[in-house]
Amino acid sequence: MAAALTPQQLSETHRPTLDQALETIGTRAYWSPHPEHPKAYGEGGAPGSLGAAEGKAAFDAVLNTRFDLDQPGTDGWTGGEVSPYGPELGVEYPHADIDVLLPAMKSGTAAWRAAGPETRALVCLEILSRISARTHELAHAVMHTSGQAFMMAFQAGGPHAQDRGLEAVAYAYQEQTRTPGSADWSKPQGKRDPLKLTKTFTTSGRGIALVIGCNTFPTWNGYPGLFASLATGNPVLVKPHPRAVLPLALTVRIAREVLAEAGFDPNLVALAAERPGEGIAKSLAVRPEIRIIDYTGSTAFGDWLEANARQAQVYTEKAGVNTIVVDSTDDYRGLLANVAFSLSLYSGQMCTTPQNLLIPRDGITTDAGPKSYDEVVSDIAAAVNGLLGDDARAAALLGALVNPDVKARVEAAGELGEVALPSRAVANAEFPDAVVRTPVVVKLDGTKTDEDAAYLSECFGPVSFAVAVESTDAALELLRRTIREKGAMTVGAYTTSPEVERAIEDVCLDESAQLSLNLTGGVYVNQTAAFSDFHGSGGNPAANAALCDAAFVANRFRVVEVRRQA
Repeated sequence: MAAALTPQQLSETHRPTLDQALETIGTRAYWSPHPEHPKAYGEGGAPGSLGAAEGKAAFDAVLNTRFDLDQPGTDGWTGGEVSPYGPELGVEYPHADIDVLLPAMKSGTAAWRAAGPETRALVCLEILSRISARTHELAHAVMHTSGQAFMMAFQAGGPHAQDRGLEAVAYAYQEQTRTPGSADWSKPQGKRDPLKLTKTFTTSGRGIALVIGCNTFPTWNGYPGLFASLATGNPVLVKPHPRAVLPLALTVRIAREVLAEAGFDPNLVALAAERPGEGIAKSLAVRPEIRIIDYTGSTAFGDWLEANARQAQVYTEKAGVNTIVVDSTDDYRGLLANVAFSLSLYSGQMCTTPQNLLIPRDGITTDAGPKSYDEVVSDIAAAVNGLLGDDARAAALLGALVNPDVKARVEAAGELGEVALPSRAVANAEFPDAVVRTPVVVKLDGTKTDEDAAYLSECFGPVSFAVAVESTDAALELLRRTIREKGAMTVGAYTTSPEVERAIEDVCLDESAQLSLNLTGGVYVNQTAAFSDFHGSGGNPAANAALCDAAFVANRFRVVEVRRQA
């Protein structure tokens, strides 16, 4: 196969980006090669990229078509995605005979292994570059499969997801190149001649990697595992969530095109779309060919994967109960605004959205004077109402509910306790069929710590609990228990006390939970930045891996040694 992309071209184009990524994961400073603003694409923006109108036209052109990938083993077609905003997408995807597809995926691994860590990394960066050029198109695909509002779909589903993919490539390259490619070995033997060997060390992937996509963040959660596995020499089978196929199908198509142009087998990346109700993730996960699994979704299935996919290295991000401890603040208005935004963003449908607000029953001290528990809760409710009072603004922040289960949880929340902030329906002028709801906040008693306490389980969606606790010490005890038993992707806290701050930090260090302290500006507890922030820790039940660190990539490959007599 003739390569249209030569190693020299790849190096000239992408080596500077790889070097910058490697530097940044060491400094943890801010950096991104992927612009966040929509106007940075198209005419006058990134060369070769699609502008707003071109991206929308490209998305529209895919609707109601067959999405052919020219994959081996296609035995039919499947689809059925319906946008949370109302329209049916009408896209049909190839359904694979796995017994044909998996062997075809393995056939290109020898050449991909022989290419070495640098070439693999640069090919991955070319894939990411082409994905970036089509960010406008992908944003519409993410929006109409996840229910994210367009701007969030553009940023989180586009540049932020691409950053996470690049971060995974950088870690993969760094870990693979820790060992030299060759060495001359000589062991002195006194008066006798030394023992001499020449040794080569080759990184070799574990086998086919399975990426099990999620509905809410198909690219953001899908790209780290996809690119970590591909960069470490593994073929990647992408099994999207049946309601969010299109963003990952577009990704697979781009990856296959780049691999072919670079002279590699395009079947190193393939799509496994499923028929309605087929549930192929469980059968795929235990096949002997599958040696790596990346999964984002429910705790129940994540636990099943960890227990049953024994032949694979399994990376899971599951559910957790995220908590904010409110002890005191010197910026009460900033606290209210920050918490209100955090509760509202994407209708709380993020694995990092805070659910439990632990507030002392006797109130807190603030720069605006002492505030009782009831006042704090009432003021948070008022801040949410102020933020979402205008329907157009609310729709742009909330997006749409991703599935009927979320709507049912919102409607049932009032049965759990006193409602401090009722949810209301929001009209979306552009998409009248969209189901949009503002957050509901329910007051609960934190002294009731039995297993049935509502705040001890995740209630995914725009549902939060204002939990009255006896003291800050009691809040920390409840925080520790929640992280240890249920897990947490994020923890937030507000305090003006150095002693309390240290105590909260100790809990999070003990239980391996990522902590954000006293956020009152434009950074929120449910947001993380690639190259700098770790998403999850891998140290509590919410996730067994972090995005991204060395542990996320190092077990996706092995170093194989060949020794020769010198």
